[in-house]
Amino acid sequence: MKLFATLLLAAIAGTVSAQQYDFTRKPMHNVEPATDNANHSGIERYNIRGQVTYVYQYKPANPASYSGINSLPSTEESENTLTATLFAGLRLWKGAEIYVNPELAGGSGIGGALGMGGASNGESFRVGNPHPVLYMARGYFRQTFSLRNKRARKLGYVNNVELEGDANELAGYEPKDYLRFYIGKLSMGDLYDNNDYSNNARTQFMNWALMNNGAWDYAANTRGYTYNFTTELQLGKFNVKAGVAALPDVANGPDLSTDFSESLEALGEISKTIKINKRPGKIALLGFYNRTHMGSYAQASQIATPYLRATQTAGRQKYGFGFNMQQELSDMFGAFVRIGWNDGKTETWCFTEIDQTATIGISANGHKWKRPQDNFGVALIANGISEDHRNFLAKGGYGFMLGDGKLNYANEFISEVYYSFKPLKKDLWFTADYQFCMNPGYNADRGPVHIFALRAHVQF
Repeated sequence: MKLFATLLLAAIAGTVSAQQYDFTRKPMHNVEPATDNANHSGIERYNIRGQVTYVYQYKPANPASYSGINSLPSTEESENTLTATLFAGLRLWKGAEIYVNPELAGGSGIGGALGMGGASNGESFRVGNPHPVLYMARGYFRQTFSLRNKRARKLGYVNNVELEGDANELAGYEPKDYLRFYIGKLSMGDLYDNNDYSNNARTQFMNWALMNNGAWDYAANTRGYTYNFTTELQLGKFNVKAGVAALPDVANGPDLSTDFSESLEALGEISKTIKINKRPGKIALLGFYNRTHMGSYAQASQIATPYLRATQTAGRQKYGFGFNMQQELSDMFGAFVRIGWNDGKTETWCFTEIDQTATIGISANGHKWKRPQDNFGVALIANGISEDHRNFLAKGGYGFMLGDGKLNYANEFISEVYYSFKPLKKDLWFTADYQFCMNPGYNADRGPVHIFALRAHVQF
């Protein structure tokens, strides 16, 4: 705890920039004519950014008719987490950049991130040791090729978009239309299923089912990162991404398998920018396919003591899709919707035990009450699991997140509300957060659950 406090105070005392951290790209304005050579004013050769996020959570005692080894504890509980990340970027040549992110993380979420389909703290991991650990979160290369028409090239116009420097983003210019390649280690949520209003547990909603589509069992090790190759095509209003990524050796494992003939995730996403009442928005459709030696819920349920590992077979598959929409409603309000589904026949391997999900929410800034840098959000989540999955849990089976010993099935419903307050001109935010969960772990014999949280986040 002393180490947490020391790191947090050191980060707050540092010099901080004026732009809130997130992984979304930050276009400033169109510039015509413009060039993107390295001598152009405003183009960064390199940058270094950082962030520290501390989360404290408290849960009062909640009703429970029985408990298993993966149940959310019914007793009163408080937990905290801390992450500290360094973001270093370097421009190599025209269109080429490399980014490296060492990260320190420690602490535990409520229940050790067990007992709920939608775990309550996106900054927590399912690791046995809560002590702070330093590791390499990201290390990847990005190459961008401009797609310019001949007439624009003759006139000397490149029709670029100017970008501000930020975490994993060098200040400079990118073409409106481009072909881009990513290769290296990162989080799949950095590239896919992005949403301006619900994507970042450090600054927005904290629930796992709100930072990404809960039904997407996205490739990741225990810390949430993987090796990946992605191709991205940006043309006008359309953006298309396709990639492959490494799955862990075992479910929720720390080590990644690089034998893509035996184990991989393949995925693709197509998105389109839209306008409703002249307000910007975006819709996206994601599809994924996982193949590895997963266990079968149906087969495991036939065993006297259901055990997934006993049914694991090479070549097992899981597939699904996700729909993602965001829409600006006014200068103050924005709304979002996510819907997700996977086949639910094979065991959850990476993310969280959700087979169907629907989320809806509204985000607002504090412009009306003269706090433009403050943010407020409210969201609703409905999660479900497949028939095979629920039968497995009802017969006493355990996944890596859920298992009460038996199950009185009901959909899991979660609501979350937060207010993020920026007291100074520096990039420091304090957030109050509340989550209410009915039927945690899809079990009507448990809950309801109330979870209160305080979050401090600083960027420098």
